[in-house]
Amino acid sequence: MSDLRPSTLRTGTMPAWTQRRYGDAESIAREMVDVPAPGRGEALLRLRATGLNNGDIRVMRGEPLLVRLAFGLRRPRQPVRGMDAAATVIAIGDGVTHVAVGDEVVGELPGGGGLARYALAPAARLVPRPPALDAVVAAALPIAGGTAWQALERGGAASGHRVLVIGASGGVGTFAVQLAALRGAEVWALCGEQNRALVEGLGATRTFDYRRVQPGATELQAGTFDVVVDIAGTAPLRALQRLVRDGGRVVLVSGEGGRLLGPIGRILGASLRSIGSRRPLRPLAATAKPRVLAELVALAAAGSLRPVVERTFPFGAAPAALAHVAAGHTVGKVVVTAA
Repeated sequence: MSDLRPSTLRTGTMPAWTQRRYGDAESIAREMVDVPAPGRGEALLRLRATGLNNGDIRVMRGEPLLVRLAFGLRRPRQPVRGMDAAATVIAIGDGVTHVAVGDEVVGELPGGGGLARYALAPAARLVPRPPALDAVVAAALPIAGGTAWQALERGGAASGHRVLVIGASGGVGTFAVQLAALRGAEVWALCGEQNRALVEGLGATRTFDYRRVQPGATELQAGTFDVVVDIAGTAPLRALQRLVRDGGRVVLVSGEGGRLLGPIGRILGASLRSIGSRRPLRPLAATAKPRVLAELVALAAAGSLRPVVERTFPFGAAPAALAHVAAGHTVGKVVVTAA
């Protein structure tokens, strides 16, 4: 199907990797489905590249079971995974003035839709992609970059602070290290031994192998950090809290938990431990913020921010890309190129 314009928009079909039941990557199948039409406030996008995130895996598996309240009780309400997109606007719905047909954009797709040829997005969530910024690089930015930015804001990271990033070699972590360094912070990081050189190259002053050094180890002395960004989500809350100075903050980006409620127990525990404390534990629920994404795009286009793309997969290998992310050892980001 050729690119569409408002005057020629017609019904058609497109290839999409769909999911009709919760499960692992083998639950994804290629189908021909209807091209969606943009409604009020929406833009129809021709995908150029789609970035994958841990959130895609949680929705794919329907775990923790709590996510099914938002995404569908029996199967995913949106059957196509992929929430980060670099794309071209090819049609717009009523009331859209923020973007125009032909614009190259970057943005988040609520619930997914990126592993297809076309997808709908709220126009207000889209920001321009400058010609200097490659589509694959741009597709790595929205969720992971936005989460890292919001984590540092929630922690109050500033110039002269010492910031510890736990889980520094993943999608969010590689952005958190760079953005903290750009703020003028001294960055320490926990990551796998094989990734220490990479993380140091992103701006970390000191790195440690997480298999040997965890919160509570002698290498990480109590009360020596202004901000701790915990992306791994496995360290005891008490140990995390001891790491920061009075007035410092621990930001919880994710957390482990049971199959039913996931990190809810950890979040509640953090809230209780923070009552009256001068070293609060602050869970983060990152949201789509176009203002933040525009800042990330500008930094990446200028070369100040370098998204780490471990691997790209062609559209035909989308299930393999999801399986790779689901394995849990991705360094930086995985991106699927367009059909």
